[in-house]
Amino acid sequence: MSAPSPSNTLFALVDVNNFYVSCERVFQPKLEEVPMVVLSNNDGCAVARSAEVKALGVKMGTPWFQMQELAKKHGIKACSSNYTLYGDMSSRVVQVLRSFTPNLEVYSIDESFLQIETVLKQYQDTIELGQKIKQQVKDTTGLPVCVGIGASKTLAKLANHLAKKHQHFGGVCDVNAMAKPELYQWMSETEVGEVWGVGRQIAKKLKAQNIQSVFDLLQASPQAMRQQFGVVMERLCYELRGTSCLQLEEVAPAKQQIIASRSFGKLVTSQVELAQSVATHAARAAEKLRTQNSITGALTVFIQTNPFKQHEPQHHQSITIPLVDPSDDTLTLTNAALAGLKQIYQPHFRYKKAGVILNLIGDKPTVQQSLFEDVESKGKSAHLMKAMDEINTRFGNAVIRSAAAGTNGTKQGWQMRSSNKSPNYTTKWDELPVVR
Repeated sequence: MSAPSPSNTLFALVDVNNFYVSCERVFQPKLEEVPMVVLSNNDGCAVARSAEVKALGVKMGTPWFQMQELAKKHGIKACSSNYTLYGDMSSRVVQVLRSFTPNLEVYSIDESFLQIETVLKQYQDTIELGQKIKQQVKDTTGLPVCVGIGASKTLAKLANHLAKKHQHFGGVCDVNAMAKPELYQWMSETEVGEVWGVGRQIAKKLKAQNIQSVFDLLQASPQAMRQQFGVVMERLCYELRGTSCLQLEEVAPAKQQIIASRSFGKLVTSQVELAQSVATHAARAAEKLRTQNSITGALTVFIQTNPFKQHEPQHHQSITIPLVDPSDDTLTLTNAALAGLKQIYQPHFRYKKAGVILNLIGDKPTVQQSLFEDVESKGKSAHLMKAMDEINTRFGNAVIRSAAAGTNGTKQGWQMRSSNKSPNYTTKWDELPVVR
C-alpha cells in the first residue's frame, strides 16, 4: 500500500456519556450524581458504570455479588438492563444528528461518526458546531454527549477521548484546529491503547517495542507497523497523521452471522421450556434477518449447562440444520430449530443457556431461487412476515409470536432475570412516564 494522499474530509464522533446510565437518569432525575451501575443479563455483571462508581475503582464486568459490601457503603444503585429503552433512545439521538448532516455512520448504540466539512459554512467554527450538536441532543433527548473532531475517524475518536477526560474542553475537542505542539503534547500524554483499533494484546506488543503513547505510534513507520501487525495498523498510522483511510459506512453492511441467545433466569430441565426459549430466539433472529433483507440457508441450535457448576453433570451440544430452500420465515426457522433441539436434548441435565445461530446468510433479492419452489406459498409467507413485523414494531416486541414460543401471558421461568428493570418509557403506552 502506497502512502495515501491527504484529503479535506473532517469527521465528528458523537458519543453519549455512560450511555445506559444516562438513559436511566433521563427518566429518573433523582439518580443524578447517585453512584449507579447497569447490570448484564440476569443481573450478573456491571456493563455500565456512572462516573461516581468509576471513581470508586469498580471495573467493567465486575460481578454484582462482589460489589455488595461496596454498594452498601456508598449507596450504589443497580439497574437491570433495559435494551428496549436503550435502543429507542439511541434511535432518537441518531435522528437529531441527521438534522445536522445526512453523511452519518451509526458506529454503535451510543456512537456515531458524522462527516462535517460540507456543513461548516453555517457555523463560525468547528467548536460552535460541536457545541450546537451537544446542546441539541441534550435538549431533545436529555442525554449528555461529547464531540470529538478530526481529519480522520481515528483522530476524531482520539479527540472524543480527550473531550471526555478533560473538562476544560467543555465536551467538544477539535484536534484538527490545534497547533502541532499542543496536539503532540496531548498525544504524548495519552496511552497507545487509547488509539481506536489498538486492542489490549496489540498495546502490550507495542509497549514492548517502547511505543508507549499515541505520539510514539505517530512517529512509527507505517510500513514497519504493517509488516508486524497488518494493513489495519498501517492505516491507523496514516489516520493519526491526518490522512483519512477509513470512510463512512453510511449503510451498515449486512451481518454474515446472526446469533440470538440468552442465559436463563433459572436452570431448566424440561424440553418444553427449552423449546419455548429456542423458538423465541429463532423468531428474534428471523426478525434481524428480515431487517437486513437477507435469507439464511442453515441454522445452528445449541444448549448448554452451567460451566461454573463443575460439581454438576455437564452437557454442551449443538447441531446445524440445513434448509432445503433459504428462508427468512419465522415459522420455517422455528420448525428447523425445534427439530434440531429434539436431536440434541438429553434429560436429567440442568440447562443454563440456549441459542440459535443463522449461517449461510445471503442477500434476498440476489439469491438463486429453486426451480420447484411454491411461489404462491412463498408470497403468502412474505405477507405474513411483513404483517407480523409491522404489528410487533407498533405494539411491542413479540405481541404476535408463534405458539411454540409460549402462549401464557405470564413471564416464563426460563427468561432472564431482571429484578430491577426500569419501564419502557418511550415504547409502551402503559409505561409512559407520568408527571404529577
